[in-house]
Amino acid sequence: MAKRDYYEVLGVGKSADEKELKAAYRKLAKQFHPDTNPGDKMAEAKFKEINEAYDVLKDPQKKAAYDRFGHQAFEGGMGGGRGAGFGPEFNSSMSDIFEDLFGDFMGGGGVGGGRGRRGRGGGASGASRGADLRYNMEIGLTEAFTGKTAQIRVPSSVSCETCNGSGAKPGTSPKTCATCGGQGAVRSQSGFFTVERTCPSCQGRGQVISDPCNGCGGQGRVTRERMLSVNIPAGVEDGTRIRLASEGEAGLRGGPSGDLYIFLSVRPHEFFQRDGADLFCKVPVSMTAAAMGGEIEVPTIDGKKARVSIPEGTQTGKQFRLRGKGMPVLRSSQTGDMYIQVAVETPVNLSRRQRELLRDFEKEARNNSPESEGFFAKAKAFWDGFGS
Repeated sequence: MAKRDYYEVLGVGKSADEKELKAAYRKLAKQFHPDTNPGDKMAEAKFKEINEAYDVLKDPQKKAAYDRFGHQAFEGGMGGGRGAGFGPEFNSSMSDIFEDLFGDFMGGGGVGGGRGRRGRGGGASGASRGADLRYNMEIGLTEAFTGKTAQIRVPSSVSCETCNGSGAKPGTSPKTCATCGGQGAVRSQSGFFTVERTCPSCQGRGQVISDPCNGCGGQGRVTRERMLSVNIPAGVEDGTRIRLASEGEAGLRGGPSGDLYIFLSVRPHEFFQRDGADLFCKVPVSMTAAAMGGEIEVPTIDGKKARVSIPEGTQTGKQFRLRGKGMPVLRSSQTGDMYIQVAVETPVNLSRRQRELLRDFEKEARNNSPESEGFFAKAKAFWDGFGS
């Protein structure tokens, strides 16, 4: 049977660049891979055809020869493969192809995870980095204003003191895994290609411990509760994250420790609402004070008092700005402002005398409520317009 055109096999045009070829190959290889289609001989043949086409077209020199001479360029064993026979060159190129493909297809980090884990874990030593930890802390707004040093208790894995984190009983040491020779992975032949998998004897560590430490059971770490000091700078906001390097979980068998992340939440305050570095304080003012004006004392975030002058005729919603009385800006010398928001309070629980005084005031009132008088004058004109 005549071979199909390699570009047709991958579903691309002759002008396809390296990126397009790779994308087409990855899509088809995942679709027809034997592991995805067990026992399907047609899928296996298709998979074989796809790899043969990609092996040629991904190589600039082979591609140039194929574009000029077609399949004849590889007659006589010039490197493209002839269906049934695949030599060492093909197996070598397939190793690169599958590592690239299955880095995403099978979970990342090389074929079967072998080389990827050794890269992170520290090679044949079997060591691996400890996990990062999260600690949630709640503080008050005044603590966010001043900053503080807090003591926290964190349960986590720490390096075993008995074996110094090696996992082996004192006086002994881990041995190179005989199954994988310290590589952490083993290779097996599956049909026409080689698959690399995590070593079942050492679970990818490259070493085995024949005489484990009694203190940690061979893990190189034990669980302990630690007391840590956390410096919380002034100006932190809700959601601020503080990183304590190497204070996370201890690494496995002497590997580096992870990090500890402190996530801060700031409790609501009884007086102040925060917006970035600015503070807002809603202050109720009596009707008479708002009408005649005067001075009021308001609290500030530092625990002190501030005097605010209320002009005659102040209305609800009026804001007064106190410069520099807000929150500090994190890691800077700047400070926000504080805004006093006036809420004029209508009197309640009136006595008979108070009612009489208010009625007398209403009789004498002339242009004392311009906003309400203006509103109802406009409303009257609005109603009159509908009646005409």
